[in-house]
Amino acid sequence: MVLSLVSICAREVVSDHSASPCWLRWVPRELYRPLLEAAFTGCRPLAVGELVQRWPERTLRVGGRRKQGQTAPNRLCIQALLLAIVRGLSDQRYALQVLDLCGMQGDEGGMGDPMGGWSLTVALCTMAVQARAGAQRALRREGERERKRFSALEREKDVKRERGQWKRGKEPNGDEESTDNKELRGKSCGILSEEEVIQGVRRRMEMERKRESAVTGLGGSRKETENINSDVLVHVRADLFVNARSWERVRVALSTSGPLKLQCRYLRVEEISVSSIRTLLDLLPRQGLLGIDVRYSSLGVAGLAELLPLLSTFPALNSLRLHYCNLDFRRDHPGQEEALRDLSLGLTKLQELRRLSLTALRLPGQLRVLLSSLPQPLEILELPYLRLSPADLAYLSCSHHASTLQQLDLSENHLDENTLPSIRRLLSQASSSLQHLSLSGCGLTDGLLGLLLPSLGGCWALKSLALALNPLSMAGLMDLVRMAVRMPSLRHLLYPNPLEDYQPGLPDLPSSAQLLDWPLDEATDINTTSSQLNRVLIDGGRSDLFLTCDLLNYDKDLVD
Repeated sequence: MVLSLVSICAREVVSDHSASPCWLRWVPRELYRPLLEAAFTGCRPLAVGELVQRWPERTLRVGGRRKQGQTAPNRLCIQALLLAIVRGLSDQRYALQVLDLCGMQGDEGGMGDPMGGWSLTVALCTMAVQARAGAQRALRREGERERKRFSALEREKDVKRERGQWKRGKEPNGDEESTDNKELRGKSCGILSEEEVIQGVRRRMEMERKRESAVTGLGGSRKETENINSDVLVHVRADLFVNARSWERVRVALSTSGPLKLQCRYLRVEEISVSSIRTLLDLLPRQGLLGIDVRYSSLGVAGLAELLPLLSTFPALNSLRLHYCNLDFRRDHPGQEEALRDLSLGLTKLQELRRLSLTALRLPGQLRVLLSSLPQPLEILELPYLRLSPADLAYLSCSHHASTLQQLDLSENHLDENTLPSIRRLLSQASSSLQHLSLSGCGLTDGLLGLLLPSLGGCWALKSLALALNPLSMAGLMDLVRMAVRMPSLRHLLYPNPLEDYQPGLPDLPSSAQLLDWPLDEATDINTTSSQLNRVLIDGGRSDLFLTCDLLNYDKDLVD
């Protein structure tokens, strides 16, 4: 990556924090962005805090999709950013109104000590609660100052009044009062009695305000709540990660009204119940939620059917991902047919759904019921570990989703001679739109792959292809790479280790689990396989095609 002159200069400027008082006052607003990026890149949390606290624009976006080789922001820099936001709330000149942190989270324990999604969510919720408490303290201090000013004015009036009474009560030539002065004092006493009544009313009002301000707690006084509700200063938009340990903190933050308001783009929940998920969805703003990802939660078919009507109230929702959610459909269980009908009815209400991910859900033969209910064709369909039946694949190849699919994942669904015609028909329907395809662990042998290669080669828009954990020989692997070289749009190919690279004893048709666990033969040089494949790339003039057998580090998103 070639750095611009502005980026190079920005890195030099933020590298010395002791010089920041010299240049912070003179920075033009168009240079705040490159300086902030340089501070994140160079891990300069103090510079991050000072720049964010003086941010001159209404919107600040930090995060988003990272380029290849680019690491997530450092944990200390993120903490400095959040602290600067809270401090900026007390400055009436603070211009920031929208903070966008979507995609900012990194992998826990990754390079550069990034802040993961779980830690970032907790930090954001803590920031929202602290901002609320700070606003309450500021309101109480302001109310106390107002009461002190009012009391000072009243005392000043009382002193002036007493001085006037004392002067009027003395005669000019002695200490005795004349009859006229006594009468005047009597009139004055009548007037003072009326003023004392007014003063008593004011004092009672002041005491009432003190009693109201003494009512504290999470909600605060009614007056404070109304003031804070009507004065949201900064909207914070982020991806929220919620599990059983952080659920309560997230619930409190979302239900807390104050100067910071949390908004969610993508919600990911793990290991929490259906009722807890409902509570979170009820608290989220209806506008802005694009997707929900539910993992390791025992929803069941009935639980998912219960959530779908609530999901339909989010008009922009376009992604639904369910991973290991125990959607086990069995016809012999009472009530399952009715629950499946409710599930189908709920899916019809998701008008904007474009991505559907169903991982390891035991719903054999029910793909037609699920997908035919969707009002709009899908663009991303992920069905790994779903044990798709021949009827499921046959329906998918003829459905209204086939011609619009941009990403398809059928990993760990066994393919054979009976299902291969449906796969070929599906690839033919999606040939002009499909960009990412995964058939890892599908049991593709040399013979099956040979029948499938013409259909794969016809997908002229394909950018990434994953075929790991398939029992291919070196000859079959070479045929695959030769076909890949002839696909001009293909950029990533995840290929399986050939059977010749494994230690002896592997079955003739090993499963994907056996291929994953079986050790490679140390006597065989793996670099030899890589060299042969790279030679095919060089002969075909495809230096832009990346080949890898590293399943754990493969990321198709890097293609874009």
